[in-house]
Amino acid sequence: MTFKELLKEEDRRIRRLRLLVDITTAELIQSRLSIDEALSLIEKAKAAALILFPGKEHVFDLVYMPRFERIIRERFPCRSISFSSN
Repeated sequence: MTFKELLKEEDRRIRRLRLLVDITTAELIQSRLSIDEALSLIEKAKAAALILFPGKEHVFDLVYMPRFERIIRERFPCRSISFSSN
């Protein structure tokens, strides 16, 4: 692959990741999910992100997990939820 093709492929993966996170965020905010369903959805989003960007779990945890944690805390304020990166 040429450098231009590599950049185009990475841009495609970034757009897919952005769409994945946006859809996950919307689903967490708008759907009537249980806490277990919401946490499962986040884990599935993380797994999909790691398929797009293998070995970048720390980046997902740094960039996206705070957003998901905030949504979960707002949706389930009476629950004591512990988030951990596995």
